[in-house]
Amino acid sequence: MAKTASRKNLYPDGKNTDLVPRRVLMCTSEAVPFAKTGGLADAVSSLSLALAKLGHQVKIAMPRYYHIDCGALDKLEGAMGVPAGGGEEWTAVYTAALPGSGKKNPVLVYFFDHEAFFGRDGIYGTPFESDFRDNPRRFSFMCRACFQLCRKIDWYPDIVHAHDWPAALVPVYLKYGEKYGVSSESGSFAETKSVLTIHNLGYQGIYNKDDFFYTNLGWDVFYQSCFDDWNMMNLLKGGIYSADKLNTVSPNYARETLMQEHGFRLDGCLRSRARDYRGILNGVDGEVWNPARDKFLPAPFSAKDPDGKKLAKQALQKRFGLAEDPEIPVIGMVTRLSAQKGIGELFGPGYGSAFSICRDMNVQFVFLGSGEPWAEHEILGLSSRLANFKAHIGYSEEISHLIEAGSDFFLMPSQYEPCGLNQMYSLAYGTLPIVRNTGGLYDTVEKYNEQTGSGTGFMFDYLSPSAIYNTVGWAIWAWYNRKDHIAAMRLRGMKQDFSWDKSAREYTNLYKDALDS
Repeated sequence: MAKTASRKNLYPDGKNTDLVPRRVLMCTSEAVPFAKTGGLADAVSSLSLALAKLGHQVKIAMPRYYHIDCGALDKLEGAMGVPAGGGEEWTAVYTAALPGSGKKNPVLVYFFDHEAFFGRDGIYGTPFESDFRDNPRRFSFMCRACFQLCRKIDWYPDIVHAHDWPAALVPVYLKYGEKYGVSSESGSFAETKSVLTIHNLGYQGIYNKDDFFYTNLGWDVFYQSCFDDWNMMNLLKGGIYSADKLNTVSPNYARETLMQEHGFRLDGCLRSRARDYRGILNGVDGEVWNPARDKFLPAPFSAKDPDGKKLAKQALQKRFGLAEDPEIPVIGMVTRLSAQKGIGELFGPGYGSAFSICRDMNVQFVFLGSGEPWAEHEILGLSSRLANFKAHIGYSEEISHLIEAGSDFFLMPSQYEPCGLNQMYSLAYGTLPIVRNTGGLYDTVEKYNEQTGSGTGFMFDYLSPSAIYNTVGWAIWAWYNRKDHIAAMRLRGMKQDFSWDKSAREYTNLYKDALDS
């Protein structure tokens, strides 16, 4: 049986004694600031820090990609063998403390250094090879290495927490192998339970089933865990059927994914696990996204002292070469240019609504992002043709903060949105979201009521160019005709609490339920 760390060790300040401390191993392909392609990286690191503050002992295991400087890491003594493909792969292991973690109970990150798998540009692929052919081998190696790491450092978790399809084999390995491994004097995985978090059901890790041999699992496991997907291998599907508990990143998205429209062909699998499946809303890192101490802004501001937002708007207009007029509403957008984000309906040549919005309405529109080449081309074309539409193709942390702070409205016309973070950033900065009624957007934005002035943003149901156009028009109408409502909505949004503390407590309850099952 795995040893449980003492309450004294895990509660260094003697606080949070209402919570039972757990040892939690986060198994992930991304974590900020080391590797990031999307919100997964932010969520893993922020959740780990929040859990540690509650007293849990948390470690993160992930690959050391080519861009992660091993010179800034500490190397563990000796190589580590990992069973794979009927043989054994060898890896070095490096470690570092996660930035922001406390000295008394730090979150340690462990990196698997395997040159053939991770010594290349890109995490999952490159612009020239969007999905590496050997990804099933790369990430099955990562998953098995997580268990070998625990043996190497002589630390056995109560919970192994796997994130998305790259880590979905972790609960499979635990259920069909590691639980029954030989015990050591210090512990084993016999009492360990697994949690799988689905950050985006649209990405499932579907590959040729011939790669299954590399997992060292038998074909009986392939069929018992339902990896089979139209004669292919679906890694996320196998994890869904093997994990002790499942969750996704907002309550509404959990409900949506049980339906065919948003289930990406796995809605039936999730319905079969409905008793073990829930939604827990992601939080926001208040150290990074806080207008009262944001280093990227010309002046701090808050709900109590909002004057700095006017300076942020002026700086934003100047940065993008727009007329510096405080009376003209600014619509901001920071996004990845993919179909999920509603870019066809907004920027589609000849039918997208962005051109009509800027042509017909007295507004300014600023955009930051990159992705689909056709969309980048169209956006640059709009920027050259329209005096009130300006764009920066690429990504800049500084510009993204300035857009959140200086805009009056933030546009997110997503087809689906598991959680979404930008709408929560916007609310914290007094910027009113314009969103589709889906996923985490429904959970975090309250629809404006013209009669009472209540709400925190503007919302539409059916995604179409006309729906985006009309909802933006509604928001602009309120800007010019209901200024008192706009001011009250801003204040209401800035007072909301989207911190990770609440989410971490819900994950603590999920861990308890897994251990009690």
